[in-house]
Amino acid sequence: MNHLEKIIETLKKNQEIARAFFEIEASVLSVLNFRDFLERLLNEIREKRQIPYVWISLTEKGDISDMIKKSVSPEILADRVNFVDKGVFLKHAGNTTAPILVNDRLENYHILIPRHCRDAIKSLAIAPLTLDGEMIGSLNNGDNSVSRYRPGMDTTLLKQLATIVSICLSNVMAHEKLNYLASRDSLTGLLNRRVLEQILKREVERALRYRTPVAVVFVDLDGFKKVNDQYGHKVGDDFLKYVANRLLMMTRGSDVVARFAGDEFIIVLPGTSYQYAREFAERMQNYFSNHPLAVDGGASIPISLSFGISCVEEGTSDSAESLLQRADKMLYEAKKNKYG
Repeated sequence: MNHLEKIIETLKKNQEIARAFFEIEASVLSVLNFRDFLERLLNEIREKRQIPYVWISLTEKGDISDMIKKSVSPEILADRVNFVDKGVFLKHAGNTTAPILVNDRLENYHILIPRHCRDAIKSLAIAPLTLDGEMIGSLNNGDNSVSRYRPGMDTTLLKQLATIVSICLSNVMAHEKLNYLASRDSLTGLLNRRVLEQILKREVERALRYRTPVAVVFVDLDGFKKVNDQYGHKVGDDFLKYVANRLLMMTRGSDVVARFAGDEFIIVLPGTSYQYAREFAERMQNYFSNHPLAVDGGASIPISLSFGISCVEEGTSDSAESLLQRADKMLYEAKKNKYG
């Protein structure tokens, strides 16, 4: 191959690379949720650029990291994202938007590489990502070949892609925030009643289809009005947030916890029988009776709750509405028996 042919061959390769980057950018610009964004972006890079290892590193305790953790399942995150302390990230990746190419002493960058592929990667490209001018992480490409990413190679297209990804992350973040706020109770951060009813309808239909149980626990805080009257509404809000936080801690990842209204909460327990739901509710009662809310001045506010339970079990025919109504009726009976 003569010199002219080499130039033409190089131009063709560069055109193919540029086309691949353009197709990747066009593919992700319209995505407005983190789950699909991560899947499409990383899959497109793998396929169109034939790169075996592609992932995103994000700095811990940032808005993007927090929202992604709320929006994407841990299973998906484990394959696509690794979270790194911000100070540690800046130490390894620097504070520049210029991509970093590494094919030697990769152990210095292991903190940025997922554990499952550290030994396989022989060269690495780290393209920093920014949000509102602040470094938030990097788009990373890893290859089995030591020559794929050599220091000194042209990184113009990689930097351009990182810029597009940063813009997309900002857009997705704004959209996910709106969705999150629309589905959440503004005080406690729990799911709101509207979303709860949608989820419960889906869970009941699934339980009936596969003949598996699902239980609903309707929780009411005893004497909450007295808390507001005695300590004021700010403490009353703290009281509700404390209970909400502890309910989340006591439930499984597959369970659903929502604020139904005022001092009422609903817990949906998929795959759970009536007996197990009752045992769970009794454990809740015991926990709160032994863990009052501490307030300023060293005082503590005791917490007492009442509950009602209903359950879809094998052989029954039910609906989300009737399940809630039965749990509410049982809650009313429990309050009546407690206070007469």
